[in-house]
Amino acid sequence: MRVKIITTLGDIVVRLYDETPLHRDNFVKLVKEGYYNGTVFHRVIRDFMIQGGDPDSKNAPAGKMLGAGGPGYTVDAEIKEGLCHKRGALAAARQGDDVNPERKSSGSQFYIVWGQVFNEGQIRQLAKQMRMQQIQQAFNTLVSQHRAEIMQLRRERNREALQDLQDRLTAEAEAEVKVAGGGLTEEQKVLYTTVGGTPHLDGQYTVFGEVESGIEIVGMIQQVTTGNGDRPVDDIRMEMVLVE
Repeated sequence: MRVKIITTLGDIVVRLYDETPLHRDNFVKLVKEGYYNGTVFHRVIRDFMIQGGDPDSKNAPAGKMLGAGGPGYTVDAEIKEGLCHKRGALAAARQGDDVNPERKSSGSQFYIVWGQVFNEGQIRQLAKQMRMQQIQQAFNTLVSQHRAEIMQLRRERNREALQDLQDRLTAEAEAEVKVAGGGLTEEQKVLYTTVGGTPHLDGQYTVFGEVESGIEIVGMIQQVTTGNGDRPVDDIRMEMVLVE
C-alpha cells in the first residue's frame, strides 16, 4: 500500500509495511476518510523529524499549541526487529512510557524521520549507550516484578540478601538483552553511517512505512523556521490520497 502526502512544499509518497498490519490498515482507513486533509505538520525539529496527524491542527490559529489531538483510540505497538528509524522512516507518535508502558501508538499522529548521518566512532558509542539503556529498562522491569520481595527485605534490613537479589536481576537483565540482540545490528550501523536517521528511537516506537519518493521534500520541511512547541511559523498543510 502506498500513500501520497500532498503538501504545500511538494509531494511525498510513502510505502506502508505489511509487517505492521494494524498500523497499515488504520492509516489507510484514515486516508480514505479524508482525516488528514487540511491538517498541518505541527511539530518540526531540524535534523530530527517532521510530525503531523493532529486533527486539532485544522484551521488552528497561529501560535496555538498542538499535538494532543487524535481519533480517540490508540493502536497496539508493532515494534519489529529490522524496521528501524532510518532517514525517511514513517513511524507512529505515542505518549511516553510513564503513562503508556505498552508503547501503544497514537491513533493518527505520525512522524517522518530525517535525523543525521553518523561516523563510525559515533555509531559505536551510540550502540554501547543503547545497549546500556536496554539493560537498565530490562532491570527496571525485573525490579517491578520483585517489588514485594524487595520491600520485605528492606523491612528486614537484610542488606546482604538485597545485594544478592540486585546482582541476580542485573545478570538476568544482561542475559535478556544479549538474547534479544541489544544495541545495533550490523545492518543498522551501515544504514546510520550512510543513509542516516535517529537510531536512539529504535525499539521505542512503531515504524510502519518509509518514503519512496519525495525525501527532498522532507528535507525542506525539517529546515523551516519554527516557533513555540516546534510548530512551523508558516503552516505546511497536507492532503493524502491512496496511490493505486
